[in-house]
Amino acid sequence: MKVMEAIAERRSIRSFSGRPVEEEKLLRILEAGRLAPSARNMQDWKFVVVKDTGLRRRLAEAARNQEFVAQAPIVIAACGTSDYVMTCGQHTYTIDVAIAVDHMTLAAVEEGLGTCWIGAFYEDKVKGILGSTPNCPSGRSAAHGLSSRDCKHRRGYAQTTQTTGRDSGLRWMEVMK
Repeated sequence: MKVMEAIAERRSIRSFSGRPVEEEKLLRILEAGRLAPSARNMQDWKFVVVKDTGLRRRLAEAARNQEFVAQAPIVIAACGTSDYVMTCGQHTYTIDVAIAVDHMTLAAVEEGLGTCWIGAFYEDKVKGILGSTPNCPSGRSAAHGLSSRDCKHRRGYAQTTQTTGRDSGLRWMEVMK
C-alpha cells in the first residue's frame, strides 16, 4: 500500500470486531512509531501497549466514558518523555508524540486495522491507571483493532480547501489525479 492510499483509507474507527490484533502486526505498528521523526532526533516518547480488558475499561472511563476505548483489542498510550521546549514555546513531546501516533495509525491501515485517536481524556487519571512516572509526563492514545463496519467517505477538496492569490491550486490537483 502506498502512503497516499493509507491516508485516503484512514478513518476514525469507534466500533471494533473484538478479534485480537496479531503480534506481528502490532510490532510493525510500533516500529512505525519508533521510526517517526522527532525534534533533535530525541525520540522523546514511550509507547505503552494495553491489552488487559480491565485496564482498557478503566482507560475508557478516564477517556470521558468513551466505550470504544474498552472495546478495542489494544490501546497504545503514547507518552512524552522530555521537558525540552522549542523556540516557538511548544514542548517537543506534544508534536513528536503526535507525529509518532500518526505514523502508527497509517501503519495500522496498511495492516488492515482501524484506529481512533483518543484526545478527550483526563491525563492525571490515565497516569494513575498506567502507573506513569515523571519520565512519562503526558500522552496521547490511540485505540487499534479491526473495524466492525464501513465508514463514511470524506468531503471533497472543494468543500475543505480555500485558495487565495493567482494560483488557484487547480494545477496541483491535476498533478495528483
